Amino acid sequence: MSDKPALPVDTRADFGHFIHMPTRWMDNDIYGHLNNVVYYSYFDTVINRWLINEGGLDPKTGSVVGLCVESKCRFLRTVAFPDNVDAGLRIEKLGTSSVRYGVGIFKHNTTELCALGYFVHVFVDRSMKPVAVPPAIRKACERLVRGAG
Repeated sequence: MSDKPALPVDTRADFGHFIHMPTRWMDNDIYGHLNNVVYYSYFDTVINRWLINEGGLDPKTGSVVGLCVESKCRFLRTVAFPDNVDAGLRIEKLGTSSVRYGVGIFKHNTTELCALGYFVHVFVDRSMKPVAVPPAIRKACERLVRGAG
């Protein structure tokens, strides 16, 4: 029996929302691939863009914001400039005041999963006290719950 963990079997179909993002020359590190912090930037971008567009989040003046309290990324295949990527989003757990998002990074227009991770938001008011997930965001999240479709 192998000691290597099995690769994930996640596919594009496991994600209900996608955005396309180009890589940039400055994203590559000295090893010739995207630096790990770039993937976390993709996570932040796909989640917050979706929250703003679909859930009505107003990060500048809204009374509620989401704070990242946990994140993880598993790197599976190399991405490097000038590749383009598609970031897929799903909801893995919808709690009272928190949401766990699943994010898949794919090479653009392919089924090649390059990175798989998650990101947990706790929603707080401006005094940093946890609050319930706002109704509009909850409704948007329910549409992306894994296995909901």
